[in-house]
Amino acid sequence: MRRFLLALTLLAALLIAGWLALLKLPDAPHSATSTPVADAAPTRGGQRTPAGLLAVPVAGVARGAIIDTWGDPRENGLRQHHGTDIPAPAGTLVTAAAAGTVEKLFESDAGGTTVYVRSPARDWTYYYAHLAGYAPGLHEGQAVRVGDPLGYVGDTGDAGAGNYHLHFALTRTTPDQHWYEGEDVDPFPHLTGRRVAGSGR
Repeated sequence: MRRFLLALTLLAALLIAGWLALLKLPDAPHSATSTPVADAAPTRGGQRTPAGLLAVPVAGVARGAIIDTWGDPRENGLRQHHGTDIPAPAGTLVTAAAAGTVEKLFESDAGGTTVYVRSPARDWTYYYAHLAGYAPGLHEGQAVRVGDPLGYVGDTGDAGAGNYHLHFALTRTTPDQHWYEGEDVDPFPHLTGRRVAGSGR
């Protein structure tokens, strides 16, 4: 009887261990230092970005005013929103939320006038969309620091006429991926330091 109970206990332990192994655990970052945060150095305005956060990429917008728009329905519910929309008056300066290299200046039906900035380690892409135009002299291959001018808030692409805002998106990439590839990551907690409601993050 004792052997039977021992065997039953071991079998139960193996089943539980197997079940736990099947659970999807949160994805680990690409490396111990891989985070989408801004430089520790001061921005162009001389102010420091709080540790662990991206800089707010729209001039004059308070961190606490940013609203979580990740997952909101778009196109009558046909798709979900993958980014954070930051409303601001037309022509408001858009600046780099983190350091990197301008990888692509692109015009698209959805994003309108856009900028893709790649992190120095090429493990993050920062996407700025619906711009009214680019900052003077901005070009592909240009290195940018936190707070450097990228463009101006607009309503290009599918934003809708008069719906002036910056669509800011964050993508985790591998160094060999292209500017349009990678895994979408909710930028809201990285911009605000606030957890996403109901996510436990």
